[in-house]
This record gives sequence, structure tokens and C-alpha cells, in this order.
Amino acid sequence: MVNNIQSNNSNVTSLRDKLLPPHDISAEQAIIAALFLDEESYIKIISIIESSDFFDEKNKWIFESIIAVATRNEKITIPAVSHELERLGKIDAVGGERTLVDISNKFFTAIGIETHARIVARDSVYRKIIQVSSEIAQRAYEGGPDAKEVLTYAEGLLLSIKSSDFTGDFTVIKSLLNKFLEDMDSDSEGELYDSVRTGFMDLDQLCGGFKRGDLIILAARTGVGKSALLLNFARNAGIGQGATVAIFSLEMSGEQLATRLLSAEANVGASKLKFGLHSETEEARIMHSIGTLGESLIFIDDSPMLGVPEIRAKLKRLQSDHGLDLVIVDYLQLLHGTKRTESRTSEISEITRSLKELARELNVPVIAAAQLSRAVEQRTPHIPMLSDLRESGSIEQDADLVLFIYREDVYTKFKDWQEKNIEKPDDQFPSNLAQLILAKHRNGPTGNVTVRFNAETATFHDLILREQ
Repeated sequence: MVNNIQSNNSNVTSLRDKLLPPHDISAEQAIIAALFLDEESYIKIISIIESSDFFDEKNKWIFESIIAVATRNEKITIPAVSHELERLGKIDAVGGERTLVDISNKFFTAIGIETHARIVARDSVYRKIIQVSSEIAQRAYEGGPDAKEVLTYAEGLLLSIKSSDFTGDFTVIKSLLNKFLEDMDSDSEGELYDSVRTGFMDLDQLCGGFKRGDLIILAARTGVGKSALLLNFARNAGIGQGATVAIFSLEMSGEQLATRLLSAEANVGASKLKFGLHSETEEARIMHSIGTLGESLIFIDDSPMLGVPEIRAKLKRLQSDHGLDLVIVDYLQLLHGTKRTESRTSEISEITRSLKELARELNVPVIAAAQLSRAVEQRTPHIPMLSDLRESGSIEQDADLVLFIYREDVYTKFKDWQEKNIEKPDDQFPSNLAQLILAKHRNGPTGNVTVRFNAETATFHDLILREQ
């Protein structure tokens, strides 16, 4: 019996060695040709494939050179790519510029480039599965006393393929709310011109809304409400003004964000939504809010690993399909730089410069959340200042607006406040109040705005309602 198994394994191994792993050279060349033929092709496929997905090494080098040219915002042409290949010392290895001409002449249309990209990406996944399977098989043959450890090892390898190859793309919030209601059609599309209103009256009066082409940094310590305020801005723009909003969430999933938006819109606690503990009256509000959110053009991308080039490509496609009015990134320090740098500070400098360039290029306000350093917690009062920004030099320099969130009740307990403010009545304790501190405003005044924070729905509101 053992001999039969060994014989079968030997036959499978022999057959496998004679076969090349899944690949499609024609699809790879079709992608390269399309990139020469149509300048819009690059933004269609850059979030689908990367150079490591190419099987043919020559095609891989050519694609890497195309990415280098495009990253410099230069036109993708045969001479430009040939020059880049020569700079990298690969021009002779690919067969000279003649190879680029031959590939380009082989295909006469860019139609179907996304299909070709998915074929190449899919084959790349299959090759990685084959490689991982061999490693898992080897580990299993080695055996050992702990099978659970081997299973954990195998799961880790398989999950690494999923996380690196299925990074996801934009999902309209309507789709993320399907668990509450069936799909609805959404045809509304609003247009905004000079700025996007924040939705907070005093803040809009202070800064005039978020201007197109501006980079806005929203900073606070963990747990103070950065993500909540970002979602407030998204909701106020997407629903209040009919804006097209793109949210890149590198920390929370799309489903989590959709639930938080629904909780805020329906004014029903997220825990009630999660466990179905809402009343009939609240259910009516939830149903209405699903319809309202479902009609909005709020798009969420929850890919966990992103750099600014991938964000740019996705936004260009979104802008082409639906328009674009506001971009939100949560959060800055989770983005990856495109260059090898000597320090994280240098990498953040590159990222903030790229975000500012992106805001100007797409003519939209870009809001990026940022973490504050622990320095803010080591002094009294704990009011943040510009020097508290991690890698603050580049962030402060590139930002057009820097906005801080400060909540005294996060740092001061009621009992401690009573002891320090004996002469004041208890109702003056700043419970559920937040200061929005405009610490930098490149084209206007700075100042503070007081708003109210609702912990149950994780939302901010104007302290006093005023007429528009």
C-alpha cells in the first residue's frame, strides 16, 4: 500500500515537473500594447495587477518600466519606456526597442485590458497557490508532534496570498447596507464647485468649508473621535450636499464604516444595530436611513495596504465614472511610501507631498487623519498643538488646514474635575463636548469651535442650532 502511494506521488510529481504553471503570455502582451495605445488604460488596471503578476520576465521588466514612467506623470510611449529600460540596464535583455514595437503591433485595440489584467492576476494567484501548496506539503511530510502548528502555518501562507492579491476596490455604501435592505438603484449625482461644506456652522464660518485642491489634516490621539468626525464630514457632504465622496479606510472594514454611518444617520446606537435591539420606532428610522444612505454617492475602499499611486489610480477611475468632490483617508500613518527612505519621517514627507499633489491634480479636497504623539498626554492641559504631530515637519508644511480634536472629558474624570472646580456647579463639567481647533489655515484665520459629541452613535453635532 505504501509503495502504491509513493508510486502515485512520484507519477504526480513527474507530471507536474513537465507542466509549466498557469500563465498567459498573450494576455500579458495585450496589456503592454494597450498601455501604449490608450493613456486611460493605466488607471483601469493599476489596481488589478502589479509587476510580480507577470510570468514572462521580459514582460515583467517592461511593465515595471511603464509603471516608473507613469509614476512620474509622463506619457507612456515606446521611446519613454525604452529609455527607462536602458536606464535600468534591461533594454538588451528584453530584446531592444524592437520588442516593444513588435508587441505594440501585435494588438490593435485597448478594449478588454481589464479582462486581460484579471487573467494575468488570476494566473499569478494560481502560481502562488502552487508554490504555497508545495511548502505546505513539505511541512506536512516532515510531520512533527504538533499538527496544529502545521495547520496554523498553512493558514498563514494561504491568507498571505489573499491579503496581497485581493486588496479590494471601491464599494458603494449601498452594497454594504444590503444586510439591512435589498439593493436600491441610485441615480442622483450632485455637483459642487468652490468648496465642500463641513456641515458644522461655526467651522464653515471659520474656514469657509474645504476648498478644492487643499490637503486637510485631522489629528487627535486614539479614541478621541478622528474616524467619527471623518464620517461626519462624509455624511454631511454625501447626503447634505449630494457630493461624491471617496473614503479609504486602512484600519476599519467597509461593513464597520457602513454600520457607523447608518447608526449616525438613524440616531440609533451601533450596539443596538449589531444585536437587533432597536425598537419599532427606531426600526422605522433605520429603514428610512438605509434609503437615504443608499441613494448617496459615498464610496468606500477598505484595502488594508495602499500607497498614494494606487489611491490616485482608483480615484481617477471613480472621477471618470461618477465625478469626485471629497476624498477621505483614514489614516495617514498607515499609508505606504513608494520609495525606500532612510527613516519613517522621510517616508511620511513623501506621502504628504503626494497627497497634496493629488488634491491639486484631481481638484478636490483631501482629508487625511493623523495620529498625534504621546507628548500631548504628558502635559497639562492636554490641548494638542502642531508640534504634537508625528513627523510634524512635513505634515504641517504640506497641509493647507490642520484641525485638532480635543475633548476634556477624555482626560479628566468627573470626580477630578469637581475637586479642581469646587466653585463651579456640576452641570458645567464639559461632558460630551469637543473643541475643533483649527491650528493652521493657509488662506484664512485660525480659531476654535465647540461642538457636541454623542458617544452612543459616535457623532459630532453643532452645539447650538442656527438658521442657515
